[in-house]
Amino acid sequence: MRSADFERVLGTPSRARSAHFAVHHLAASPSLPKRRPSTGTADLSTGDAPIHPQAVDEPSSANVAPTPVESVPAAPDRAWLGYVVPKRHAKRAVTRTLLKRQIRAVFGDLPTLPPGLWVVRLRMPFDRKQYPSASSDALRAAARAELLQLTRKLAPSPPGAAG
Repeated sequence: MRSADFERVLGTPSRARSAHFAVHHLAASPSLPKRRPSTGTADLSTGDAPIHPQAVDEPSSANVAPTPVESVPAAPDRAWLGYVVPKRHAKRAVTRTLLKRQIRAVFGDLPTLPPGLWVVRLRMPFDRKQYPSASSDALRAAARAELLQLTRKLAPSPPGAAG
């Protein structure tokens, strides 16, 4: 996902929240990167590129049908996951890395995510008095438990279940 995709997804209301995390979803595919317009001239310090004869395995351009322009599909065909762990909520890099790994571990292999763009955002810091170590097993377990709780909120309820 690109930064424009993150902005689009984070502009939507959160689908689920917990004490420390929020999950956002947008039923769309990632945007394609913008192509830079070509100026038509190559400003290389090495001068003109050498002319090579066409390789035997490559078909000539006259025999090749033009390829269609690729576009973003109207409906997404799979889920893309992104995450935001800001420094203001996790000061130490080791803590941010721990939280990102837990997000990937919990959400990355989740088969029930509907297609589209998903962003998991750390919205509140974990209490440093309760978790003094930046990379403790207690912090890892607490983050994982909270993320698993979020996935249960996102899972669709079975048909006919009272809710």
